[in-house]
Amino acid sequence: MIEIEGVTKIFGVGAEAFTALDDVSVTIDANEFFTLLGPSGCGKTTLLRVIAGFIDPTRGRVTLDGNNLLNQPPYARPVNTVFQSYALFPHMTVAQNIAFGLEMLGKPGSEVTSTVDEMLALVRMTEMADRKTSQISGGQQQRVALARALAPRPKVLLLDEPLSALDFKLRKDMQLELKRLQSETGITFIFVTHDQDEALTMSNRIAVMNEGRIRQIGGPRDIYDHPAERFVADFIGDTNFLDVELLKVEGEQAHIRLPSGSEVVARAAQGGGRTGGEVTVAIRPEHARMDEAEGALFQGALSNVVYVGTDTHYHIDLDSGGQFIVRQQNQPDQRHERQVGERVGVNFGAGIGQILKD
Repeated sequence: MIEIEGVTKIFGVGAEAFTALDDVSVTIDANEFFTLLGPSGCGKTTLLRVIAGFIDPTRGRVTLDGNNLLNQPPYARPVNTVFQSYALFPHMTVAQNIAFGLEMLGKPGSEVTSTVDEMLALVRMTEMADRKTSQISGGQQQRVALARALAPRPKVLLLDEPLSALDFKLRKDMQLELKRLQSETGITFIFVTHDQDEALTMSNRIAVMNEGRIRQIGGPRDIYDHPAERFVADFIGDTNFLDVELLKVEGEQAHIRLPSGSEVVARAAQGGGRTGGEVTVAIRPEHARMDEAEGALFQGALSNVVYVGTDTHYHIDLDSGGQFIVRQQNQPDQRHERQVGERVGVNFGAGIGQILKD
């Protein structure tokens, strides 16, 4: 549905120039929940505003269904935006807020009424129709903002961190609501966030951005289990990084020698990588297991034990240098509690580690 080709945005001139977007290209499909994920200042909101028409790119091209969006003002684009601040009219009711955009478009009264009723049902706010938006909760306000944006039936809905003002429990609930709304409406959602859990929970595909560029695009499982580079592996979830010796690569298998001297098989990086010398392997904490020290791939001493309810994080100072974290799910019948200073071993199966591209 959307083609973004070579989009660059430079703010300022001369020594003050700052490149917010650096030759960004991506295709976003129809009926897709697509997320732009990255740290603050990476360019994700700038890209969203280019699509919306609030910012003109320095160069590049953006098309929707083959039509050049850059020739159209924001109000003429079949795109709506839900902002971080919902920008609702506090003196209007829920129904009046949803109707406002339709009335500005000159829609007939009967169509406005039926659409408002449909949107209220969609976001499960029918019973709140006559309530002022200043009298409802933050989560309810977010639903009204979504209904107002969906009412004109845009081809694309842009969402600029709309969940950031909500508390943890409500955010989790609204993540599922957003996913439901996208599925039921069939509208393409482009969602901006710096929250990796949000991105993994809701998205069909994720574009991980940093320093104005897209570092990797893929489904949530691809991004998490097969990070292409160190930044992606580090930004998405917790990761152990080990500097290892690459012995040889056979297809997708990389034979490596660990700092402890043990030789194991890891996954080769997508797109290749070196065929010898030192490389970095990423191992997720939940993909390793903690065993007795004798005979393990790594040995070390526990430096910290962090209980987080669903699981426990074990921080291990390795004899070969550096620290390794193992995450183990807690069990109701778990008896033995590991103690700081205890000698332990770390093991992981063949193909667990991901060799990162240079």
